[in-house]
Amino acid sequence: MPRITLRKGDITESGTDAIVNAANSALWMGAGVAGAIKRAGGQAIEDEALRQGPIRVGQAVVTGAGTLKGRHVIHAAVMGTDLVTDASKIRSATRSSLLRAEELGLKSIAFPALGTGVGGFPYSRAAEIMIETVQEHLAAGTGLEEVVFVLWGDEAYKAFEEQLGAGDARARELPEVRTAL
Repeated sequence: MPRITLRKGDITESGTDAIVNAANSALWMGAGVAGAIKRAGGQAIEDEALRQGPIRVGQAVVTGAGTLKGRHVIHAAVMGTDLVTDASKIRSATRSSLLRAEELGLKSIAFPALGTGVGGFPYSRAAEIMIETVQEHLAAGTGLEEVVFVLWGDEAYKAFEEQLGAGDARARELPEVRTAL
């Protein structure tokens, strides 16, 4: 049965098959999660992404992971080059990322809190949208075994923890990790 896990920390250290980049539609990697991925995994990730762009907001493309632990980076266009996002963009980008993972036959994927950094979207609302979208995807049948939300900072972690607990009474607590079975 697939599970949803929460972790505090750096998404570039997740070790999942793929990590999701909170991208803009042009796919250039500047600040926030994108910048962290580029610094940790190398310029080749951005170069490969740029060759596939621009894409529509809400869509996602896949690149190699450079020197990261995982195999892939899924670039989810959660905003345009204006760096503005909203609920429908976050939902679409989350869904598109899950579909790319399925197409690749991946078993695990890690998401940041899409749209909450540069996009300025509230953590609590992003958590609600993303967890709901993931739960719907997993309920429909999937090859994914684990979807991990890797959250930078206490505020983001708490928002996702509260949302996951509210959505699944079977959730249980683990040290620095939260899993819904």
